[in-house]
Amino acid sequence: MQLSRMLLVRQNFPDRAIRDIPATIRKELGAAPFASRLKPGARVAIGVGSRGITNISTIVHSVVDYWKSQGMRPFIFPAMGSHGAATAEGQADVLAHYGIIEETMGCPIVSSLDVVPLGATPEGIKTFMDRSAYESDGVMLVGRVKWHTDFAGKIESGLFKMMAIGLGKFAGAQHYHTYAYKMGLERVIRSIGRQVLASGKILGGLAILEDAHHNTAQLTAVPVETMEQREEELLVLAKSWMGKIPMDLDILILDEIGKTISGAGMDTKVVNRGVHGQYNPWPDAPKFERIFLRDLSPMSYGNGVGLGMADVIHDRLLEKIDWTPTRINSLTASTPAAIRTPTHYSSDRECLERIAPTVGKFDPSEITIGWVRNSLELGTVALSENLLEQIRSNPLLEIIGPAQEFAFDSAGNLSGLPEPASKAVEVH
Repeated sequence: MQLSRMLLVRQNFPDRAIRDIPATIRKELGAAPFASRLKPGARVAIGVGSRGITNISTIVHSVVDYWKSQGMRPFIFPAMGSHGAATAEGQADVLAHYGIIEETMGCPIVSSLDVVPLGATPEGIKTFMDRSAYESDGVMLVGRVKWHTDFAGKIESGLFKMMAIGLGKFAGAQHYHTYAYKMGLERVIRSIGRQVLASGKILGGLAILEDAHHNTAQLTAVPVETMEQREEELLVLAKSWMGKIPMDLDILILDEIGKTISGAGMDTKVVNRGVHGQYNPWPDAPKFERIFLRDLSPMSYGNGVGLGMADVIHDRLLEKIDWTPTRINSLTASTPAAIRTPTHYSSDRECLERIAPTVGKFDPSEITIGWVRNSLELGTVALSENLLEQIRSNPLLEIIGPAQEFAFDSAGNLSGLPEPASKAVEVH
């Protein structure tokens, strides 16, 4: 099968990276009213989630240092629902994989699945909070504000969701997702979040925003009094910075999926898939006819959530899946379709050759293809040469590699997304 040659292309997204993260955090938290609400020596619980957030260990360490400078006794706890195979040890391991351990943070890591009931919301949803957090003198949340992979709303993934799914631990996550199946996740997140705020235990949060390059682009201290409104405003900003694949494609290839890349394994609003099996449900995203997944990120530690959104996968991905955390995570979130097993083959060549005829084109050279490392790293993308006119017409795109055939080895496999050239390349 003679597919179009591939061009390596750079997406010139704006670089919004913060240059001095500790100084920015000191300034933000110093201007916030958090510390004034506690007496010296108070125990402060710092909730940290399980996503692949850039600079997360530096950010959390800076938050710990701030509280120490105020004479407080901080500790860190995992603010996760069913992640880490829904065990206390597994959730502590997730933090450890990010470098968040007692030796590097300078404070204890307290991981437990024990929860305290906080009563019920007006809709009758029983609400829970991590016991160690509840028994502290105050709770601060450190989390990224971004779009959610399952739904669209004014509040999606961020501090409110962390108060609900994260602080509720496994017991809460199961309970809340069951309600969300009928009521919608945004309504549940808001309702639970308000109930948690009413407990008086939350001091505020540090909202992390990332740019299209996955850089730490903004760090904002969010007081409890304005948390709901402020998160809505921050989400609008985060969405405006979102990186996207630049055009519609017949086949989208991803080198890897994984929980550190997205809660759904791959960002549904980048690949335009739904966790319940929908094709191209997001109207603002490019459309993709087929998705080919090549591997599972080692940082996902066997959690293969997201494979069910693909059309074809390499056997190597399937062989790396640990089905215990995968099933727990998917079923807790009420998304069983996200772990269905697609058709799979033992080589990249066969995966492409089997799926290419299903896109409705008789001439393989006319099939449009895009190739990225994962749904998070979108600064470099390989695009088929038959898209050259569209590439040239997009001012954000710059060709950085000559046109190349797919370079299969003797086993029919690819080595991965090609490396860029040292400078831009003119294609005639």
